[in-house]
Amino acid sequence: MDSVTPRYLTVALYQFVDLPDCAVLREPLQTLCDARSVRGMLLLAPEGINGTIAGAPADVLAVLAWLRSDTHFANLQHKQAPTDHLPFYRMRVRLKREIVTMGVPGLNPALNAGTYVKPEDWNTLIDDPEVVVVDTRNNYEVGIGTFERAVNPHTKSFAEFPAWVEREKQPGGVLVGKPKVAMFCTGGIRCEKSTALLKSQGFDEVFHLEGGILKYLETVPEEASRWHGDCFVFDERVSVGHGLAPGHHQLCRSCRMPLGEAERASPHFVRGVSCPYCHGTRSAEQERALTERQRQMDLAEQRGQPHLGARQPGALLRSITREEIADEDDSA
Repeated sequence: MDSVTPRYLTVALYQFVDLPDCAVLREPLQTLCDARSVRGMLLLAPEGINGTIAGAPADVLAVLAWLRSDTHFANLQHKQAPTDHLPFYRMRVRLKREIVTMGVPGLNPALNAGTYVKPEDWNTLIDDPEVVVVDTRNNYEVGIGTFERAVNPHTKSFAEFPAWVEREKQPGGVLVGKPKVAMFCTGGIRCEKSTALLKSQGFDEVFHLEGGILKYLETVPEEASRWHGDCFVFDERVSVGHGLAPGHHQLCRSCRMPLGEAERASPHFVRGVSCPYCHGTRSAEQERALTERQRQMDLAEQRGQPHLGARQPGALLRSITREEIADEDDSA
């Protein structure tokens, strides 16, 4: 942490670990976070824990200390970043079947994940022409930034990744004839599961970026970097760049897509209502609801109050905040 204590701290964490009694942990963990005014989302499943939380540094670190006091989480991984505002509006601890949804039963990343590659060694690996480099994230994430030579599976959700692997194992596929596979994701969690998947299907030399893109951007100097663009993150920062500096993207509150300068310059971009990706997909009633919601958010901001994103009239649309989709993919 910097010598100057930040107002708030955002922490992304995960660990694959055998956790058959995960339901017992939900209530005390929720109670602790509420008592400490920590916000965000934590997912508990029989395969481990995953999530992102934020709050005053002492409070967030207290939650981490409480988790690590449990022997299950002695090896809990986390990444932290200072922030001057809370990126989440509420705290939820949820029970799930998987901490990152792939839908392949029997995988055990805690025992069978690929070989970690440290950020400072990653360039050498992916520069090797005999290595196929695979971005395990979803298409909208890849669209704003990725590594040189990386293959984009064009998935809409991580649950589509196994089908992509099955296709690319066939003659002519990108996974055929390459002795080594290097995989990466935002913070490491999807890679643990995707490399376990490949190893379960007979791939021997499977590697993944330790700490994910975020650790790479934090560790590797920009002048030596093989990364291009921004990295999408699952909180109100939306994206970050080298050194984890704030990126150049905002979030469309209608369809959740990250928007760069070009998209925000489009005539189809109306703040809080539409963007080039979702223009024309909402009814007039839905657009009125979104317009009113944006007006209420602007008023709350002027008053210095948080806007909690109440449901739209008739449940037409929900307030979209990053914690609501963090369980779809990795927030760590």
